[in-house]
Amino acid sequence: MESVKPILELKQIIKRYHLDAGDVLALDRINLQILLGEMFAITGPSGSGKTTLMNILGCLDVADEGEYILDGEDVSELEGDALSNIRNRKIGFVFQSFNLLPRLSALENVEMPLLYAGVRHARNVATEALETVGLAERLHHEPAQLSGGQRQRVAIARAIVTNPAIILADEPTGNLDSRVGRDILNLFHDLNAQGRTIVVVTHDSGVAKHCAREARIRDGRVVDILEHSSVHTSGTAEIDPPLAATG
Repeated sequence: MESVKPILELKQIIKRYHLDAGDVLALDRINLQILLGEMFAITGPSGSGKTTLMNILGCLDVADEGEYILDGEDVSELEGDALSNIRNRKIGFVFQSFNLLPRLSALENVEMPLLYAGVRHARNVATEALETVGLAERLHHEPAQLSGGQRQRVAIARAIVTNPAIILADEPTGNLDSRVGRDILNLFHDLNAQGRTIVVVTHDSGVAKHCAREARIRDGRVVDILEHSSVHTSGTAEIDPPLAATG
């Protein structure tokens, strides 16, 4: 993997939050490389800094110090519209709570980013994205008419519909039972096999074992980088301990 170039690279990243009680150091000199086309996990307990790290990787927030190279471009000093443009072109997001608009159909939810971007034939492109995630027969169902796994598939379709190079997934199996969680992780494997870089942020070591590499975060620092030799491109890595069933 050494010959593969990094698509995401953090150098000495520091992030502080200014609170009434004083400054909190959320990220402390983070150095990290995520390679083009790999499936990578970021893990750590609550309060470790992994969500802050994801927000910086996703250009939802900016570091106070350090350098961030995204797909060959230094985005450390960007802000406002410039940062938003990078985010919209380069990154797709998948969240634990799905973040679907309840009164729109699956097709309309997936179509929305394309309409904002002024993409022609948006409906056809959105339909293809839903077909990719196995929801060709659920195009016109609203979120309340879909199972949790189906809603997460809609969210994944929305994330890939603009053809971003990177998918950031924040606890993507957290609201799913273990069987459906495995299905979603296997779908990520399929997308990864198509060449997309997948970054999964999770507290679950079983989910992390589905990724080729894992960065463990504690107290705002990367304390370990692990390689998981049991990962297969077919998405058949065993999950141990089981995925938590939270709904």
